[in-house]
Amino acid sequence: MSNKELHPKDYREVVFTDEAAGFSFLTKSTAKSTETTKWTDGKEYPLVKIQISSASHPFFTGEEKIIDTEGRVDRFKARTAKAEKLKSALENKAKKAAKEAEKKAKAEEKSK
Repeated sequence: MSNKELHPKDYREVVFTDEAAGFSFLTKSTAKSTETTKWTDGKEYPLVKIQISSASHPFFTGEEKIIDTEGRVDRFKARTAKAEKLKSALENKAKKAAKEAEKKAKAEEKSK
């Protein structure tokens, strides 16, 4: 197989347009198109309309949206607070039980 067979035969200059952002660029491509447009150099080129480009993509525009993790963070904080309350309740219960046992032991000692 020779190099001539590897490369596409319809490789030409094409204008890609992101209409939402009002951004166009000229590059080489094999993309098919039935429309044409006049470029700044005065020549007419095939036109390919695209949905998103570097002018409108959030990663390139700096308008990247942060994934909503607030719900997960809030649930984690709620679980942590609940665990902390349960822990302190158990500690209080253990202290109470220890005091009751101490009182019971003193009462048994006095009764002997």
